[in-house]
Amino acid sequence: MAKPPPPLWLLAEVTHSCPLQCPYCSNPLHLIPKKDELDTESWLRVLHESRQLGAAQLGFSGGEPLVRKDLEDLIGAARKLGYYSNLITSGVGMDGDRVARFRELGLDHIQVSFQADDAVLNDYLAGTHAFQHKLEMARAVKANGYPMVLCFVIHRQNSDRIAQMLDLAVELQADYVELATTQFEGWALLNRDHLLPTLEQVREAERVAHVYQEKLKGKMRIYYVVPDYYENRPKACVGGWGRVFLAVAPDGMALPCHAARDLPGLELHNVRDHSMEWIWNDSPAFNHFRGEGWMKEPCRSCDEREKDFGGCHCQAFKLTGDPTNADPACSKSPHHHIVEEAAMRARLPSQQVTVKPLMFRSRKNSVHL
Repeated sequence: MAKPPPPLWLLAEVTHSCPLQCPYCSNPLHLIPKKDELDTESWLRVLHESRQLGAAQLGFSGGEPLVRKDLEDLIGAARKLGYYSNLITSGVGMDGDRVARFRELGLDHIQVSFQADDAVLNDYLAGTHAFQHKLEMARAVKANGYPMVLCFVIHRQNSDRIAQMLDLAVELQADYVELATTQFEGWALLNRDHLLPTLEQVREAERVAHVYQEKLKGKMRIYYVVPDYYENRPKACVGGWGRVFLAVAPDGMALPCHAARDLPGLELHNVRDHSMEWIWNDSPAFNHFRGEGWMKEPCRSCDEREKDFGGCHCQAFKLTGDPTNADPACSKSPHHHIVEEAAMRARLPSQQVTVKPLMFRSRKNSVHL
């Protein structure tokens, strides 16, 4: 097999600890405890080896990366290594002084996430009082010269408030806004009956987003992505397995996709035991779905296989039990009826659907799943 191209993007999931309890979180249901996290020295080695391998973009994620007391050390090292670094955060655990310190250390980008434009709904979904602090942190990011990047995670509970979210973004002088449709993995899949929007909601949200894109052209860039369940074609998950994306979980497990540790038969390796070069180039996990040898029909003969690479293996596994099946989000998949049935279920009146209570993400809940 030919040597794969170098990774472009490293996602450093430095912790699963988080002060929020969002029910749409894509973290695994079994959260990694703090005692099992990589130490500072190990993370510094991961950053160094991944940069040598070719990674240029670095995302600090979690959980909430701000809970790591050594985050400043990692940011400083990333700058010296030449990464373009991005902090993906709720803003909880940050103040104006810390934002300024991040700027001094060379952090390039801070993305602040909101659950909603409304304090009551935001704090309900976050599981804690966070909205006012988020507003303060968004303003602090802007005041320190960063591009203002806001992320609203969209689902059935807030999809009808796209206009209000974008109005808030205007008020905060955002430069970029991501209307990030929930991806049904981890806690979001567990709560799908509460979170999957109806087709009507999706169409209206898309219409409103287009109106604001036109109105704010040249002032603010707005990104809205239609949910997989309503697109008829899957997205090229992480740009294709083992092609551009490399994730390291809090415990050091190297992953071709942040949800890949749930896949059966996948031989994963830890950065404590192997170099990043070996993991990327030679490990069984990263080579597992490279190329087309794994493909079954209809993917094998599909003329779009080089666009989406078969879609999301994790979604295929969670919905069909087999990660080599065509992603059910694709209308060509023999399992497409699964997402169609979920979409139909979303349209039924609540009294006609037996739904488990909304499960908020927490260490306590993860123990019992």
